[in-house]
Amino acid sequence: MTSWMKALAYGAGGIAVVGMATLVAFQERLVYVPVLPGLSRAYTITPSRFHLDYEDVWLRSSDGVRLHAWFLKHSPPVLGPTILFFQENAGNIAHRLEFVRIMMQKLHCNVFMLSYRGYGASDGYPSQHGITKDAQAALDHLCNRSDVDSSRIVIFGRSLGGAVGSVLAWNNPDKVSALILENTFTSILDMAGIMLPFLKWFIGGRGSKGPKVLNCLVRSPWSTIDVIGKIKQPILFLSGLKDELVPPSHMRVLYDKAAEHNNQCLFFDFPDGMHMDTWFSAGDRYWRTIQLFLHQYVQDSRLNFKDDPMEKDSAAK
Repeated sequence: MTSWMKALAYGAGGIAVVGMATLVAFQERLVYVPVLPGLSRAYTITPSRFHLDYEDVWLRSSDGVRLHAWFLKHSPPVLGPTILFFQENAGNIAHRLEFVRIMMQKLHCNVFMLSYRGYGASDGYPSQHGITKDAQAALDHLCNRSDVDSSRIVIFGRSLGGAVGSVLAWNNPDKVSALILENTFTSILDMAGIMLPFLKWFIGGRGSKGPKVLNCLVRSPWSTIDVIGKIKQPILFLSGLKDELVPPSHMRVLYDKAAEHNNQCLFFDFPDGMHMDTWFSAGDRYWRTIQLFLHQYVQDSRLNFKDDPMEKDSAAK
């Protein structure tokens, strides 16, 4: 074997070893970021800052982990819909209160905000297995509340929250009436090559051309692409075309997969939408899109639209 071939082989082996060590030691820190740099894990604000009527809720997941959540009540009270909100991977639910405040105003809904285990005031440490249990505990709680119309529970998930929400919707076809996904990835395996480019040849999802020898080490694969095609409820896909974290192509791939078996899928993109600010940059069109989706599929008679400007928008069906 020539010297350059040996160097190449040793280099590839070294990258694999470093990649393996990185995945084993730090993967949870890459996927789950409960504390943003420079901030504390505790909530910096509560819904009272926005004059929202809310309730502190304490839950137990099926494995006994104590979880915290906020149930934000629309004023005046409404019985539908109730949005079960799943956040992104970084920060805590307090950082999403401005978005949720506007959501309640625009959609006339209640919102349930869950802190995943290891986030905010919840106990434990985050993992895919554990967060899946946390999401189920939140849904079961909502279904047992007398002030919630259990036939109008809608999941909203952004980024990681979309992966969480997709699993929950698939597992609960009779409890979840609809699913809204925003800027969600196809899988963590596909994202690994983006977060750690030097591992792209050794790890990846279905589209990867490499040997993918490190896939078996990923403890939280969150393979939304393997779940989305099994969901029977209506799904709304909201894609920001300037997403700087998750390639917008991921959302289109998810939509195409879902639409193969589900004719109640709608896809809308927003040219100026980035990963976290699509709702802000898209303005009224963003909220109008969700309003019309709920009006069509969740059948909330309190949403009364006199006109339908969104008919001019092209929705892939």
